[in-house]
Amino acid sequence: MDLTKTVQLEEFFLSTNTIDKIDKLVPRYPDTRSVALPLCHLVQEEKGYISKAAIEWIASRLEIEPIQVYEIVTFYPMLREKPIGKKHIKICRTLSCALNGSQEVCSTFQKELNCGLNQTSDDGEFTVEFVECIASCGTAPVIQIDDKLHQSVTLDVAKKMASELKQNVLQ
Repeated sequence: MDLTKTVQLEEFFLSTNTIDKIDKLVPRYPDTRSVALPLCHLVQEEKGYISKAAIEWIASRLEIEPIQVYEIVTFYPMLREKPIGKKHIKICRTLSCALNGSQEVCSTFQKELNCGLNQTSDDGEFTVEFVECIASCGTAPVIQIDDKLHQSVTLDVAKKMASELKQNVLQ
């Protein structure tokens, strides 16, 4: 398979800083397939998601088949194939959170932010996702907005948080 032609379907560029990180990281792995996951993280860190062009670029860089990178991207839930909103709201759906109202909290965010489940709002501001364990079962229900954890989120707190998020968009 000639990956060069495939990558040219969609231009794909990375910053010099990310390329430098990749160039230092790859030689540390005796099997290039082993470094595919760290490369996915680096690409997503810069681009926000891993596009088809990124998958093919990583495969080409590591001299592996694109399907091998695609398998990684689709297996790990922290990797994304599509862009997300400027604010990423993740609501835990596992047992402790579910028993303490995470479904209702999730519905509140969807309604208040006008955003479907596991989708991005039409204005590109918000993505609301139901995710597996966020690892704070004792303070359920928990949500994570971008990298900040919020514990014991009630419906009233969810409404207030959604209102603040919307207000920040208007400023």
